[in-house]
Amino acid sequence: LNHDMTLPEFKFIWYMEYSHRMWGRAVGLAYILPAAYFWRRGWLSRPLKGRVLALCGLVCFQGLLGWYMVKSGLEEKPDSYDIPRVSQYRLAAHLGSALVLYSASLWTGLSLLLPQHKLPETKQLLRLRQYAHGTTALIFLTALSGAFVAGLDAGLVYNSFPKMGERWIPDDLLAFSPVLRNIFENPTTVQFDHRILGIASVTAVTALYLFSRKIPLPRRTRMAVTSLLAVACMQ
Repeated sequence: LNHDMTLPEFKFIWYMEYSHRMWGRAVGLAYILPAAYFWRRGWLSRPLKGRVLALCGLVCFQGLLGWYMVKSGLEEKPDSYDIPRVSQYRLAAHLGSALVLYSASLWTGLSLLLPQHKLPETKQLLRLRQYAHGTTALIFLTALSGAFVAGLDAGLVYNSFPKMGERWIPDDLLAFSPVLRNIFENPTTVQFDHRILGIASVTAVTALYLFSRKIPLPRRTRMAVTSLLAVACMQ
């Protein structure tokens, strides 16, 4: 399929892959070596030891998932003349575990660096926390749906917005059978779902920001919510 690829073009994709692998290994060392040192010096509390073990395990699992994902793109498919690509399922798993690892690392770091605010557990504050957790789950789901878009090249199917072509809902939205396959394997449905989830995420973040304005919150929390809205709009 790429018989006309030149040596410089091959080198470009080779170095991209090589750099990604080396960067991943450097991340693994940045976790494991300091963790072993801090553990040996007795600087980790018992709860923190469990968290550090989980993070180091997740780093190793992430590398294994990356290998498993790339392997799917190298499998011979004698009856297929399609562009070789990795499994969208494995790509979503690789991205999802990376997001979990990053979020857990950031949460752990901030928990150690910043003292926890002691706020009165009002009904409004509990609602805000629940809504923030729900918004987090929605954003995570949106990101995972983006992996399916990338894995299927679904972004190339329609290039108009807000309509998809001339229609709000495309004709081939449920073209695959059984119906459930469309959500994960139909490029049109995958792009449609990603659009809906993206709009829903921005709406949820905006609602979270507006709701937070009605509650007396610490300056740090207000900065976090405002930053979240700014990044959502930029995204």
